[in-house]
Amino acid sequence: MTHTIREKSKLLARVRRIRGQVDAVERALETEIGCADVLQLIASVRGAVNGLMAEVIEDHIRCHLAAPALAAEARAEGADDLIDVVRAYLR
Repeated sequence: MTHTIREKSKLLARVRRIRGQVDAVERALETEIGCADVLQLIASVRGAVNGLMAEVIEDHIRCHLAAPALAAEARAEGADDLIDVVRAYLR
């Protein structure tokens, strides 16, 4: 996926921040902090993962569906890939 290589450092920075958030959830559970605080941490992780997914989907659309130089077959393949991922993500 060439678009992820182009944005590799930005995407990796987001993943590292998500990892930090997940670590915070683990620490919160280990120290038995209040449920509301744990839920807030989990909601933050979910939001961060959703943001990462949105970023990669946007790049996929721009590079594999909307690029003017793409052949119809390449666009169809890009659309099929996107449909599969969105279906899996929404389960």
